[in-house]
Amino acid sequence: MKTLLRLSLLLASALAFVYVDAAAPASYYSRLDGKKREALKTAAYETVRPHTVVTYNSLFPQQFPKTDVYPELYGGQRRWWEMYSDMVFLVKDGWQGMNREHSFPKSWWGGQQNEAYTDLNHLYPSESAANLAKNNYPLGEVQTPRFDNGVSVVGYAYAGQGGGASQVFEPADEYKGDFARTYFYMVTCYQDYTWKYTYMAQNGDYPTLKPWAIDLLLDWARRDPVSQKEIDRNEAVYMIQGNRNPFIDFPELAEYVWGTRTNETFYVKDQGGSVTPPITGDPELFAPIDGSSLDFGEVAVGRSQTVELLVNGVNLTSALTVRVTGQDRRMFTLQGVTGNQIPASQINSDTGYKLSVKYTPTSVGEHTAAITLYDGGFPEGSNFNVSIHGKAFPVPELSAPVALPPSDISDTGYMARWEAPADGEVVDYYMVNRTRYLPDGAVTTRIAAEETQLEIDGRQTDVAESYTVQSVRLGYESPESNLVMVATGTVAGVEVDEPLTVYAIEGGMRVVLHGRRTNLRVHDVSGLEVMHLPVVEGGGEYSLPRGIYIVSVDGGGRPCSVAVR
Repeated sequence: MKTLLRLSLLLASALAFVYVDAAAPASYYSRLDGKKREALKTAAYETVRPHTVVTYNSLFPQQFPKTDVYPELYGGQRRWWEMYSDMVFLVKDGWQGMNREHSFPKSWWGGQQNEAYTDLNHLYPSESAANLAKNNYPLGEVQTPRFDNGVSVVGYAYAGQGGGASQVFEPADEYKGDFARTYFYMVTCYQDYTWKYTYMAQNGDYPTLKPWAIDLLLDWARRDPVSQKEIDRNEAVYMIQGNRNPFIDFPELAEYVWGTRTNETFYVKDQGGSVTPPITGDPELFAPIDGSSLDFGEVAVGRSQTVELLVNGVNLTSALTVRVTGQDRRMFTLQGVTGNQIPASQINSDTGYKLSVKYTPTSVGEHTAAITLYDGGFPEGSNFNVSIHGKAFPVPELSAPVALPPSDISDTGYMARWEAPADGEVVDYYMVNRTRYLPDGAVTTRIAAEETQLEIDGRQTDVAESYTVQSVRLGYESPESNLVMVATGTVAGVEVDEPLTVYAIEGGMRVVLHGRRTNLRVHDVSGLEVMHLPVVEGGGEYSLPRGIYIVSVDGGGRPCSVAVR
């Protein structure tokens, strides 16, 4: 995640992960049979959309060690497999200097708390400088580089690419197919999303990709075929989420959906690979996979974390019984399950059943248990076991960040910035509180940020705005940082931590203060005091007759004048 953040993790349980063959059950892709073009894409969407949604702060501690580590040791140590640089990052060092990278930028759909936000099929560990340079740019081929670390290149695209973005991100040749198949998955699994930015995606179930993006991604997928890395990662993600990337399982699927075979009908039996055994009428469980794990990430003592485990299959003839067992079972509870049984009809449905499992730690440390599922029409003695893990920490003590003056200010946006906390203070992410002082009143929006800066768009030069920043750890937020004012006009109008700012509004004035101040006084031009407030927190709006006024506050620096009309 952040370059300057530190994480002290015990990775023993993650490092002990043993790969289990998780090839798709016989009927997993049965919806795809006999379909073509848009109907085929929608069938793939219906197949892969239901999945277990992992927690954000479990990605590096629990999930990435299973999905993104080189199989070969490096100097006797395990090494993160990241596709954005040629730097060496050892697993034993945690994720210092690395980010949780949304390869398909999260800003494109404008969401945070949803399925796509933590979908491992497009989340990868990334070296932080490359991730910062990549920003939310679309994929493309760079003609004029502005950033080049030998693996990732960011810069101006060739004509016809970019979809209107100022720059594009070009991965190394050996990973171009990986990113192409990742994007194929995202615009299929989330084809029902409304896209906020449409550089590569367009709204609608089909084709969901813009023509130039289709051409680029198909070309990359053809030039860089499916690798063993992708195959292994697909299996690992399936063990965690219970869904797969069909464009890895069936390398020709993209051609049937967007490419040279759109007029042909897709049949699973005609595809290569070992994911296509004959379909039978026996009960099958697509998810969860026997031997898989459910990780809750990091939780503060006294708080709870709930994760929904997908239970999905076909041909079950009776209810599936589910129980929690193991050493710390009392810290894990099943929610909404009547008599510890899940009806077969819900498991057999297209969307499956989301089993809510709640982790409520009562002590600091690592906690483990297991979920066992049985019955359902499976042969007697058949069990499906899922190990469950959580790690509890004390309630964090967070200091207020220090907000810095914005950079890259233009008529339409700027870069909000702040300092990372001191060494030793762990932060999951930051929350930026952006306030715009509109004629109808102040409007505050909160935006999550991974790094110590955030690109703000939608700025208007005639509207003043400000921002503060908070650190977030285990759901707890730090005190707010100092206030940074971004005044109307140009760069010269930017002020940092201004203790008193006053704006005229219709029929009065708006006062913006940093923190709590005393003795707000308003005088007219004759020197008569027309308003006195002993204590003011953050400011407010006040009605005044027409005229010119002088506003002052204790500890507020120079008084401000305002003309009310």
